[in-house]
Amino acid sequence: MKNAISNYLNEIKSAVLTTLIGMKVTWKNMFHETVTIQYPEEKPILPERSRSRLYVNMDDCIGCDQCARACPVDCIEIETVKSVPGEDLGITSNGKKKVLWVTKFDIDFAKCCHCQLCVFPCPTDCIYMTDVYEYSEYERDSLIYNFVTLTPEEAAQKVDNYNKFMESKAKPQAAAPAPKPQAAESVVQATAPAPKPQAAAPVEKQPEEKPQTTAQTQAAQTPIQEQKQPAVKQPDSEQTQAAQAPIQEQKQPKAKEQPAVKEPNSVPAQPSEQVQSPNQEKPSDATRDSGQAQPPKDTAS
Repeated sequence: MKNAISNYLNEIKSAVLTTLIGMKVTWKNMFHETVTIQYPEEKPILPERSRSRLYVNMDDCIGCDQCARACPVDCIEIETVKSVPGEDLGITSNGKKKVLWVTKFDIDFAKCCHCQLCVFPCPTDCIYMTDVYEYSEYERDSLIYNFVTLTPEEAAQKVDNYNKFMESKAKPQAAAPAPKPQAAESVVQATAPAPKPQAAAPVEKQPEEKPQTTAQTQAAQTPIQEQKQPAVKQPDSEQTQAAQAPIQEQKQPKAKEQPAVKEPNSVPAQPSEQVQSPNQEKPSDATRDSGQAQPPKDTAS
C-alpha cells in the first residue's frame, strides 16, 4: 500500500518538473520585446557557405560534362557539338581554349538536392552554389533552368554546320580508292612464315641417292686425297730387290770350294753338262746367287 502511494507521488513530481523545464523558454521571452522580420520586404542574412540555387557561367563552360556525371539525381543535362574550322569560340577565364559549342545546359531544380557534388569536379569553376533561395514556382516545369546563351535557332545552325562539314569531308574519301589495309597486311606478314627465295631457273629433281657404305665413301674420297697430295714415286719391287742383292752378297761371305775327292775304283766324273734327270732338283736362286758350289751326286749304280 505504501509503495503504491510513493510511486504515484513520484510520477506527479516528474510531470511537474518536465512541464516547468519546457515552459522556461516561454516565460523567458514573455517579458521581452518581440522582433519580427517583415518578410519579404526584409530578408535574413544567410551564412557564407549556405547552399541554395546553382548558377553556371557559360563564358567559362567548355562542355566537359563532368558535373552531369557527378550529379547523384541526374538533374543536369548537357549537349555539345564540335566547332568547324574557322570558328573562334574564345578562351575561358583561366586561359583554356574552347572547342565545343554547348547547345544545351539544363538543370532541373525540382530534383536538385543541393549536395554541391557537381561543383568540385568542374575544371574551370564555372558552376557554383549561390545564396538565392527564392525560386518557388506554381508549375513544376518552371523549375527547369536553361543556362545556354545560344538561341534555339543558333544552336540548330551550329549542328547543321558541323553535319555539312562532315559530309564534305566524307565525299573525297568516298571518291578516292580505298587504301589498302596496311595494318591487316602487317598482321598477316607477322603471322605468315617467311617467303622462300625464288630460284632463277627451275631446278630438275634428282633421284634420291642411297646412303653410301663406308667402303664406298672411302673409295670416293681417295681420288680427292690423291689430287690434293703430290704423287710420290716409289721404286719398283724388282729394282729394290736388285739393289738389295749386292748388299746381301757383301754381308754373307762366300763359301770356299772344296776339291772333289777321288774315290778308288770309281767311275770317272761326268762332265757338268750332263743332262739332269727329271727327278733331280734344280738349284735354287738363292744358292746360285750366293755362289756356293754343290757337290755332284753319285751316278754309280
